[in-house]
Parts: sequence; C-alpha cells; structure tokens
Amino acid sequence: METGAVGAGRFAPSPTGDLHVGNLRTAILAWLWARASGRRFVVRVEDIDRVRSGSAERQLADLAEIGLDWDGRVLVQTSRHDAHTRALEQLRVGGMVFECYCSRKEIREAGSAPHVPPGHYPGTCADLDEDVRAARRAELAAAGRAPALRFRAPEPEWTVEDELHGEFTGPVDQFVVWRSDGAPAYNLAVVVDDAFQGVDQVTRGDDLLSQAPAQAALATALGLAMPTYVHVPLSLSVSGARLAKRDGAVTLPDLHSLGWSTADVLQWIGASLEVDGARSVADLREALPLAALRAMPLKPWTVVPPAT
Repeated sequence: METGAVGAGRFAPSPTGDLHVGNLRTAILAWLWARASGRRFVVRVEDIDRVRSGSAERQLADLAEIGLDWDGRVLVQTSRHDAHTRALEQLRVGGMVFECYCSRKEIREAGSAPHVPPGHYPGTCADLDEDVRAARRAELAAAGRAPALRFRAPEPEWTVEDELHGEFTGPVDQFVVWRSDGAPAYNLAVVVDDAFQGVDQVTRGDDLLSQAPAQAALATALGLAMPTYVHVPLSLSVSGARLAKRDGAVTLPDLHSLGWSTADVLQWIGASLEVDGARSVADLREALPLAALRAMPLKPWTVVPPAT
C-alpha cells in the first residue's frame, strides 16, 4: 500500500477519449464522498485496455480545471504489471483459477442456458479433466493462442455494503483474471491497484453495482480488505441510453466552444445534484456534507445538451 494510514476514495478513468459531463459528475461525487468522509482522494489511469493518444493528459487536465485535487501521484495501471503477476500466482497457488479455452462465440451460445445469469460465464471449462485440458491446450497452441485464466470463486454469491443501496448480494461470475494475450484483466488489476492505493471507498456509476460482489470476492481471495461502495446514479442521454460524447456538446472543450465557462458547467452539474448556484467544487462541498450525500436521490441525470 502507498504511504498513508487514512483510507481513500478514487477516480479511475480509462484513457479512451475526453471526459463528458457525466464522467465529470461521477468524479466530483467520488471527490466529495472522499473528502466528506475524511479520506484521501487518489486518481488512477486505467490503461490496460484501449488507449487513445493524449486522452490521459486531457482527462487529468479536465479534472484539474473543474477544481479537483488529489493526494499523491497519479497511478498508471500498466506500471503495475509485476504486482498483477504476483496476484495471479497467489490465485494459482490457491487453486482459484482455471484455464478457459472457449471462444467468444462458444461462450455466447452456451450463455443462453437457463442456469446461467445473464452475461456470466457458463462454466464450460471449470471442471474438465486433465486429459481434456491437455488436448484443448494443444489445439490453442497449434492456432497460436493461449488459454485465458478465470477466477474460481470460493462462493457462488457475495455480499457487499453500499452507502446508497445498502447490503447488496449478487452472483459471482467466473470472470477472466488473465487474458489469453498475456495481460491482466480489468477485474484483477482494479482490485490489486485499489488495495495498493489504500482505496477503501469505491464511488462509481450504479451500472457497476452488479460487479461489486465478484470484485469483493476476488479481494477476499487475495487476502485484501473489501472496500465500501458508493454506486451513484448514471448520467443518461435524452434517449435513455448511457451518455456518450456523440450525444452533443457534453465535454468541456465542446461547451467552451459554445461560450460556457467552467463555472457554468459546474453549475449545471450542481443543479443535477439539486444544488442551486454552485459554481465551484468548493461550493458543492459546502452544500453537500456527508449527510446530504447519503440522502442524494437515486434517479439518473438526463443530460440535455445545449444547442450548438
């Protein structure tokens, strides 16, 4: 763990493009929850998947522009490969991973079985005997591929605590922890890196609430403490879909081009949190102490972009 005994909240964007106002709203809420609960606030660039050149720098600049500050250095996820490898070995030694030889098509077709929760792995490779494993491994090797490694969860369900949703119990998927291309998968990296940064409060969109039991189960399997979660309402487009940059003027540069100041953007975000007239994160922090954050409405924010 990084230096500092006090726990932390975090914001951990993937550098795939500019942040939109929904991303900025979640970042502000993560910052507010951390500061209001006496925690540090840390930032991590989650770059193990897709990366768009220059995105990380622009995202960090946007966070600074809206007035967020963070403690310590920004952690770049790909710098943590050795730690991710050690975590994988710990799982392997504990018998908590298994090789998966399935193609995406095989998983998609098998996933229609009634006993499988929607979107979850159907367990095809979980209990194969060693002769079958050797044959499947050889097939992949002949095709120039390697098996992925999946988590063998200790329990089929896990319970987490969420500040807004209370006690939440959900199924634990046999998700990939190590990809077939030799890279750590998101769920392994995020759990290991949260522990390293001292993150004990994870604030993020409520579409990820269903992932929390699996991540908490993985943390426990690695001997790490489970965080408390804060799954905040999503920001949606007028169509009801999750907000995206294609939905209009929803990034800081786009809004600036229409004559909006950063204070105007913060006032817009503040209004979505039922705070009137806030034009800085300091105003929002004053208006939203911990008790007010815990009482925040759970309805999503429908973003109506200004006309261009």
